[in-house]
This record gives sequence, C-alpha cells and structure tokens, in this order.
Amino acid sequence: MTPQNTGDSESTEIYLQIDRLTKKFGNFVALDDVSLQVYEGEFICFLGPSGCGKTTFLRAIAGLDIQTSGTVRQAGVDISALPPSERDFGIVFQSYALFPNLTAERNIAFGLENQKLGKSVVAARVAELLELVGLPDQGPKYPAQLSGGQQQRIALARALATSPGLLLLDEPLSALDAKVRAHLRHEMKTLQRRLGVTTVMVTHDQEEALTMADRIVVMNHGVIEQVGTPTEIYREPDTLFVADFIGAMNQVDGRTDGANSITIGDLKLISRNHGLASNAPIVAAIRPEDIVPQGIGGYSDDATHAENRLEMEIEDMEFLGSFWRVSLRNSALGEATLIADLSVNAMRSQAAEIGSTIQVALPPDRLWVFPFTRSDQAQR
Repeated sequence: MTPQNTGDSESTEIYLQIDRLTKKFGNFVALDDVSLQVYEGEFICFLGPSGCGKTTFLRAIAGLDIQTSGTVRQAGVDISALPPSERDFGIVFQSYALFPNLTAERNIAFGLENQKLGKSVVAARVAELLELVGLPDQGPKYPAQLSGGQQQRIALARALATSPGLLLLDEPLSALDAKVRAHLRHEMKTLQRRLGVTTVMVTHDQEEALTMADRIVVMNHGVIEQVGTPTEIYREPDTLFVADFIGAMNQVDGRTDGANSITIGDLKLISRNHGLASNAPIVAAIRPEDIVPQGIGGYSDDATHAENRLEMEIEDMEFLGSFWRVSLRNSALGEATLIADLSVNAMRSQAAEIGSTIQVALPPDRLWVFPFTRSDQAQR
C-alpha cells in the first residue's frame, strides 16, 4: 500500500477515502494498489506525466471506470460499485463538453431540470451561478458565441448547479492560452474557497498544481510517489522522480563518502544526510535557485555558505527578465554542467560574461542525494 504524507488541511474530517485501488486494462496496470485520504473542503491535485494513471484515478472516483479492486468511500458511504448517476459529484472536462445546441443558461439548467425542479427555482439558481462565475449577461448565448475561457466558466457553473459534495476537474484549463489560464486558475481557486466544495483536479501542469492545490498527489506508473503541500513537494521531495518532475533540478552522478558527504568527480561535498552505504552510486541534485553566488551582499562572510564553495566558469547565459539562467562548469566535477538562476543584480555585481569565472556555493541543506537506479539512467 502506498504511504502518504497528509500535510496540513483546513479540515481533519475525511471526505473521500480511497483504499488499495487497482485498475487493470488487460495485462496493463493503470493503478497499482493506491490509497489516499481527501479532507472535506480540500483542493487536491493529481499531478504527473501522461500515462501515469492520474486520469484513471479520477475516473475511478467518478465511477466512469470501475476499479478492478479496492474501495472508494465518500462522506462515509461506500460508493465503489455505484454508477456515476448515483454518485454525488460535478465534473468539468478539458473539452468543456457543453451542449452546442443549448444556450449557456440552458446548459447550466440541464441537471436542475432533470431533478424536476420548478422553473422559477431553476431560473434563480442559473442566474446565481452566472453571477458567481462572472458571466451574468452571457446566459442567452450559445457555446460557439463564447470564448474558451467563458465556455470553461459555464462548464464550471453547470458542474456546481446541483450543489455536489465533490467537484472533479479533468485538465480543466489545458485548452486555454497561457494568459487566460493564469487568470482563470486564480478565479477557480477563489471560488472553491468561497464555496468550500471538496475538489479533485487532474493536471500535468506543475505551476497549476503549485498555485491551486492545498495538497498535491504526484503520480508515476500507476502509483503515488508523494503526497504533500506544494511547499513540501517542492522543497522536500521524497524521490528523484518528484525532485525532477516538479521544477528545474540539476542532477549529477556521484558516490557516497560519509553519512552526509558525497564525491562528484574529484570533489568531496557536504550534503544532506542521506543514510546510504559508503561508496554507493548516487544522483546528487540541487535546484538552480539554490546555487548561491559568493562575494555579493556579504555572502562571503556568511557561515551558512562557508562549505561547498566552487570556482565555476560561465559556459552560457540566458536572460529571462527577472534573472539570468547560467550554465557553469568546473573541471573537478568532470563532465557535469550546473544550471544556476542568478539575480540581475548579482550578475551585474560580478560583471559576469561567458568565459569568466564566478564563485558559488552549494548549500549542504539544499544538496539532495538519491540512490542511483537503472531507471534513472534510462530516463536521461
């Protein structure tokens, strides 16, 4: 069974309990003995590369793909064998799935009309939802007359119309352009907080998960690699896969030396305590923003960065507006190249250019050590 880190949650009441869920398609195992708890009112994201099982997981919760084994409980009720129509959820798909022959207000009203509610009740609820998603005047329009962002808001309003206990979002923003996506994800998160509806979202977009989720479930090959808050996932990765998938990460092959030291090329470096056997093959990892330039703003006298100081030659520079992304080399590291994200001020102070050298530090508490595996080699 996959262990999980519960992290912080606004509620300690479990709303969704998934136990040992397995889903097979013939000989292919899409979900492999997955367990998870989702708390009431929580916004949780399933994050991972294509084919990792995240959409299958969402569809199993919805009853669209019944699991091969395992159980799903919602609000204390076992819904494992119930068809989708008897489960309490609203869902928004990547493609919006709006009825093209119905106006926006009729799309929203669809589920309410199926509940045989009175026309005045339906009309009031539709007007309320249009206001809620910021489209009070768009009700009479057909989907083809709306922008992609507006269509997605209507799809969201339709999913919320029957006041479901659970909201499922399947890559809801991936069809939108970057500017609209950034704006709408903020609006969706604000709306979710206001309504307090328990929400599960599938995404492959790291930034989307980091900015929207209370907790992130990182998935790979049908299993959960790690569960935690965005800060935990980014700053405290449990595995090399998580470290590599979330954000940019330098990876350099080496060997262990002591309990908190490693050797890369001809250099011995102090690292986080790794608990691995001596002289074991490892992958050392450090984020570009964690490489600290020295001799700027008093860093040279800062004991925090007294260890792991290196003279590095600048091999390449890329200006990215608020910072420079710099490729660094040191012959003692062998063939390894380190990518550092350095502030504009730091680069100006150093008068840095391609071919010049700068001194940097690799803070030991930011230098991660993971055991080397054949799969690591295959993925490079």
